[in-house]
Amino acid sequence: MSFQTIGIISRPRREDLAAVVPALLEWLEKSGIQPLCDAETASCLSTPRPVRTRRQLAEESQLLLVLGGDGTLLAAAREAAPLGVPILPVNLGSLGFLTSFTREELYPALADTLAERHSISERVLLQAELLRGGATVETHLALNDAVINKGVLARMIDLELSIEGDFVCRYRADGLIVSTPTGSTAYSLSAGGPIVHPGVRAFLITPICPHMLSDRPLVVQDSSPIQISFPGSNDSVFLTLDGQTGIKLQAGDVIRLTKAAARLKLIQPPGKTYFEILRSKLKWGET
Repeated sequence: MSFQTIGIISRPRREDLAAVVPALLEWLEKSGIQPLCDAETASCLSTPRPVRTRRQLAEESQLLLVLGGDGTLLAAAREAAPLGVPILPVNLGSLGFLTSFTREELYPALADTLAERHSISERVLLQAELLRGGATVETHLALNDAVINKGVLARMIDLELSIEGDFVCRYRADGLIVSTPTGSTAYSLSAGGPIVHPGVRAFLITPICPHMLSDRPLVVQDSSPIQISFPGSNDSVFLTLDGQTGIKLQAGDVIRLTKAAARLKLIQPPGKTYFEILRSKLKWGET
């Protein structure tokens, strides 16, 4: 693919953007690339530039360059994946499992990508449907996870889990996480779920603080539709997608989770394996 237009999505309120963005725009324009900016990127420039929403950037760009942390990438992924637009992620945040290029690798990564010397990791997304009264009222995508959790004052939640139409079990817990392999290093990991390689065709189902200690994380094939319902009256229960989109649920609501048709195209550092990134981020083997 030849890239003539690159959209830049930046993490809001990053103090170091002003040290990165002006030189980056100059470099892109000298390379014959038209850069497009979101409001966060343009805010650090001394000369005003037209701004676009993140959806507009995905629609008008052939590549999205994300400057920030994993949260910025998650928001960009939901716009880019349905359109097949690849993302080049550069970490200006802290941990950064997904934003695997460092700030120092920005220009070499861009040069390799423009010269088509890059590799792409395709990541599965969840499609979450909220059914109310038997009808779908909302549909959302998530790269990491869909979480059903209680509000601040809510008691334990009663949840019923079905997979491919077969009843699995009834949980009493603080909540339930359904994650992709990409999201296995996020909230699910903190709740005791396993790390799953992104190439594995699976979804993870991880209960949050279950009442029964025998309720353990479950791994299922990603072709299996997952359905979660609420047999009792649960007050103040929310569905949260990627930790960024929250929906308050009502009694009788049903959550249906399936593999999305779209996949995220994530540009990867050459020669840096998934396990190398894990060792670095999780500090495996350090004393």
